[in-house]
Amino acid sequence: MKRLVQLSMLVMCSFLITVIPALGQQFCEWTAPVNLGSLVNSSTNDFFSTISKDGLSLYFTSTRAGSIGPGSFDIWVSQRMSINWGSPQNLGSPINTVFGEFGRNFSPDGHTMYFASTRQPDNFGLPLPAPVTNDIYFSRRHNKRDDFDWLPPVNLGNGVNTEFNEANPEVFEDDSSGVITLYFDSNRPDGPGPYENDAAHNGHDIYASILQRDGTFGPAKLVEELSTPFIDRTVSISRDGLEIFFASNRPGSVLDSMSNPSLDLWTSTRTSTSDPWSLPVNLGPTVNSGSRDAAPSLSFDGTTLYFSSDRPRGQGLLDLYVTTRKKKQGKECQ
Repeated sequence: MKRLVQLSMLVMCSFLITVIPALGQQFCEWTAPVNLGSLVNSSTNDFFSTISKDGLSLYFTSTRAGSIGPGSFDIWVSQRMSINWGSPQNLGSPINTVFGEFGRNFSPDGHTMYFASTRQPDNFGLPLPAPVTNDIYFSRRHNKRDDFDWLPPVNLGNGVNTEFNEANPEVFEDDSSGVITLYFDSNRPDGPGPYENDAAHNGHDIYASILQRDGTFGPAKLVEELSTPFIDRTVSISRDGLEIFFASNRPGSVLDSMSNPSLDLWTSTRTSTSDPWSLPVNLGPTVNSGSRDAAPSLSFDGTTLYFSSDRPRGQGLLDLYVTTRKKKQGKECQ
């Protein structure tokens, strides 16, 4: 009987892997990633990108020359009128400081940006010279088409932020219920990932916080079905809330040069926004490599995925890449 139960569980896991990700699927396979090129990428670090709803502004974090602080992580934006990206511009003050700013996500209406920062003195992390940690902040703008109209950022508060590292915010607004959920990752010690309070921020898990009636985000809860004892971070969710992408080095990732699981892009689905996420699936070797592939950002129409990688033959230490997929015509890919 015990053997029968084990076999039944194995069959169920196989069903989850092969069937659930396909529920409601409207897209073809992802194409081989393309480097965004030397006009966008630099010889340093370019990562944590997010694409605007209209697809004309690409925000990302960079340590390139022109950052406010020496070697500082700043948020930059590259703009385009149609296809080709323009030269990136530093967002400047009040978004960027001599501390580190890490870009991620916009509200659905485009008027609010959520990002992480190590800025002082309103950071909930331990004061300097203790190990620096990120808090999540937000900033608003009047004109959603003006990439340089941002107001002074505000700390998101202790419903989300702690003395540990909180980063990579992603906001999802459920059209059916009106509920607004903030996803983010953290290395706080209550998750399954090993706690490591260092600059690498390893051991992150995925959390979610609900916007309350008073305008603040409530206590964050671990998203258990997406979090493991390995690294799980940098989520990007589809506009219908039924598909999510994130980075992880869990078993099943492409092996690196030392035969260890590399940081890969993974995806999970659900049949409705009230259901739990399905067993995550690796995006596969067409997209992932034996290098660090992370920080996915899905376009509003779900056909384009931006991410960062340190794979060989890039422009710098970390480069931005893009992969695309087509919407299915009926049941066929054309």
